[in-house]
Amino acid sequence: MAPAAKPRTLDPDNLQPLETWLASRLGARRVVLGPVELLAGGAIGENWRLGARVEGGTRAGTHNWVLRTDAPSGVALSHQKHREFACLEAVYGAGVAVPEPIASSDERNLVGAPFMVTAFATGIAQGRKITRDPEVANFGEALTERLGAELAKIHTVTPPRAELDFLGLPPDNPALSQIENLQRHLDNDIAEPHPVLEYVLAWLKANAPQPSSIVLCHSDYRTGNYMIDRGELTAILDWEFAHWGDRHEDVGWFCAKCWRFSADGREAGGIGSREAFYRGYDSASKTPIDPRIVPYWEIFAAARWAIVALLQGERHSSGKEESLELLLTGMMAPEMEYDALIDIAALDACKA
Repeated sequence: MAPAAKPRTLDPDNLQPLETWLASRLGARRVVLGPVELLAGGAIGENWRLGARVEGGTRAGTHNWVLRTDAPSGVALSHQKHREFACLEAVYGAGVAVPEPIASSDERNLVGAPFMVTAFATGIAQGRKITRDPEVANFGEALTERLGAELAKIHTVTPPRAELDFLGLPPDNPALSQIENLQRHLDNDIAEPHPVLEYVLAWLKANAPQPSSIVLCHSDYRTGNYMIDRGELTAILDWEFAHWGDRHEDVGWFCAKCWRFSADGREAGGIGSREAFYRGYDSASKTPIDPRIVPYWEIFAAARWAIVALLQGERHSSGKEESLELLLTGMMAPEMEYDALIDIAALDACKA
């Protein structure tokens, strides 16, 4: 028996409510959408490419847009799309290379879920395709340095920001706050016990670095969440995990082994050197990276990705959203546990 089709939010055969809403939001006489294409990717959300013809208003003309909706089920750690849009607007205003924000809504009657619309960005985002591109030897270092500089721009967004009030108050200690959050999900949202993760979280709590200045963290800044076209950066994507935190969290996440896609010799995202990434960041930031802190956040990255993977697996096993991709993602946690243990052993050996 063939598996049931994955439930969708947007109905491509019923676009009139969305067209009417967009026309009102953009001050246009009329918006006509089409063609509509479901894009690949989006394990947490759905991505739809929209052709758009706008009549009247400041956006009159023909456009390529992307509509991103929440998935039928989601990960508790992620923002709904209208809140992700607010983060996107904040970093767009800071000059970060992101798709131009167009509109967003928390209404469900328009497309079936909260959504946002942005400009369409060209290029590819698949992590393994990028890290295995034979040309990465030529463009990798420059791209890595550019990504470091873009991350520094993201970190110029700092609290307080009224439009980002939904992020809550900045934590007194970002590391401890993040660990408590992960522990809560491990205890309450994951059915099976995971003693290795319990140990790793306990180690992270015992070795948490001193708090530093609080910035907006992308929190999923990695190869696979940016787009390139012929080796050039075109857009940074996926802001659903953004939060107030320590800048080194994003640095560690980008450099973590789990996001090198087996290109372990290129420690920054599987595309370039750690030195190039740090150099790009420090060239655009008033506060340089402290290399001594980054290894801690790489261990945190392994633990966090293991828990997110388990949460993805729970989406399948709960019956809320049957998906082979989600099931396989949930089986990746042991690899992350192993990486965390190896890195902890290495750090503890250095301290001995």
